[in-house]
Amino acid sequence: MKATAPTELLLEYTQDKLAVVDESGTYTYVNAAAERLLGFDREALLGTNAFDYVHPADRSSVLADFESVVGTTSSFAAETATYRHRTADGDWVWLESRLSNLTDQQLEGYVVSSREVTDRIEAERERAATDQRLRELADTTDDVLWMFDGDWSELLFCNPAYEAVYGRPIGDLEADPTEFLECIYPPDRPAVEAAMDRLAAGEQVDVEYRTNPERDYGTWVWVQGQPIVEDGEVVRIVGFSRDVTDRRRRERQLVVLDNFLRHNIRNSLNVVNGSAEALETHADDDVAHRARLIRRAGEGLLRTAEKQREITRVISEQPQVTAADLATVVPEAVRPLRERYPDARIEVIAPDSAVVDGPKELGCAVAELVENGVRHDSSGELQVRVTVEPAGDGVELTVRDTAPPIPEIDRQVLLGDHDMSSVNHSRGLGLWLVYWVVDVAGGTIDHDSDETGNVVTIRLPRPD
Repeated sequence: MKATAPTELLLEYTQDKLAVVDESGTYTYVNAAAERLLGFDREALLGTNAFDYVHPADRSSVLADFESVVGTTSSFAAETATYRHRTADGDWVWLESRLSNLTDQQLEGYVVSSREVTDRIEAERERAATDQRLRELADTTDDVLWMFDGDWSELLFCNPAYEAVYGRPIGDLEADPTEFLECIYPPDRPAVEAAMDRLAAGEQVDVEYRTNPERDYGTWVWVQGQPIVEDGEVVRIVGFSRDVTDRRRRERQLVVLDNFLRHNIRNSLNVVNGSAEALETHADDDVAHRARLIRRAGEGLLRTAEKQREITRVISEQPQVTAADLATVVPEAVRPLRERYPDARIEVIAPDSAVVDGPKELGCAVAELVENGVRHDSSGELQVRVTVEPAGDGVELTVRDTAPPIPEIDRQVLLGDHDMSSVNHSRGLGLWLVYWVVDVAGGTIDHDSDETGNVVTIRLPRPD
């Protein structure tokens, strides 16, 4: 091949591999980029057939493209092929080559322009593999995974679980992206539409509603949605819908059972306590003593019933974690106990503000720990100190009492290490409440004790 000096210089400095091949595919010219991309001395390539360097799995398709271009003589033809090319060390690189049937007498063949695309091909394959794994996961999960565009006008993705949960074909949703609203229990639709507006405005949502008209709207779903924002604009909305019908059913059963038992237990215990009080007043000393025991046991059962009521509410209502200021929560929790136990010395040491993440039931947990220390004290000191102070990225709430060490089985309840099957051996129903409230808040509990009393330390996170 002959070329002017400037043209030759440009060909040598180009980053793409430029080659000229004849009708059989034999190299008649290769520029310097071939050595950089492939490791071959270009002189060694001249006179060899280009297709001998193509990966066997790709060779037939590349050869077909080449023959199609070369065989077209009446009009312009061009093809772009992506394939693996052998390197000098026996490895393979991906090339993207463009060939056309434009020829020139000076070139004496067909020009092939090639660039390495190994990184792009590997990235595409990795992305395809990831997409496949995600699709397999989406196809096997019971949760409905979905993605809409930013204004709910187009369904971008929905997995097969939709049909079982909502009771309608995905095809209907693809044709009309808001069709799922027709599957929702009519009284719940306004709340769902409001949640959709909030998502389109860029706000994350968490909502529960009834769906599936095929089941008389008997399916409860828990839905979390997240807007995807780019350059300040909501471009996609993603989320999941989870069937929580069983959980809702258990919650309703728990509430009904709680109301029934609490009502009957309270009425029966009031009768027991009233009769015991009457016996104390009119009976001899021995009977009066036994009547007092009955009355105290009854009063204890009533207190337990009230704690059970609070625990039922914590479990069934799924308390929401919000910002709570312990500087306010703790004094308010302690105030009724000072009135109930006037002989007890209950001290609170807290800063002006100590905001943490926690449910509104935090005050119940504090009151339980304080009352536990007062009621079980046998030292005669009846002293409880509650301290609130910053600790790292959170806040520590410490309750110190002068009561005997908390029994090990109750300590396990407090720390969450207790076997639920052995709950009947524990007297720490209130300590269950403390554990569950702190667990909901994402906090931790530690306990230490010696002959002077107990120290319970609760660590709670600050809001983000």
